[in-house]
Amino acid sequence: MNWYLEVLKKYAVFSGRARRKEYWMYVLANFVITIALSVIEGVAGTNGVIATIYSIGIIIPSLAVAVRRLHDTGRSGWWLLIGLIPLVGSIILIVFMATDGEQHPNAHGPNPKHAPQQQYA
Repeated sequence: MNWYLEVLKKYAVFSGRARRKEYWMYVLANFVITIALSVIEGVAGTNGVIATIYSIGIIIPSLAVAVRRLHDTGRSGWWLLIGLIPLVGSIILIVFMATDGEQHPNAHGPNPKHAPQQQYA
């Protein structure tokens, strides 16, 4: 849960780098929360209102962590647009997100595995 909260603390931070663990733990937490909301809405009969509000609320942090993850692999955040290509774009993005980051500092900052964690207010 700490990884999820760290991403939310960096709500709209598109600069810097994000480790694989940070990105995938955030994705996992979102998946679990979405499943839980679906179960709650099925019982309550709210027709997806809660999940829609949640989805709108996490758009910006999800984009920000994805851009930072791409930065860790040495790519520009604009590579997210490749996801607009049906099927192939999603597969390419999954490969990019699963690839280990560059071991040395790159144009987007130092390696987050070796850099001290920054605190965001």
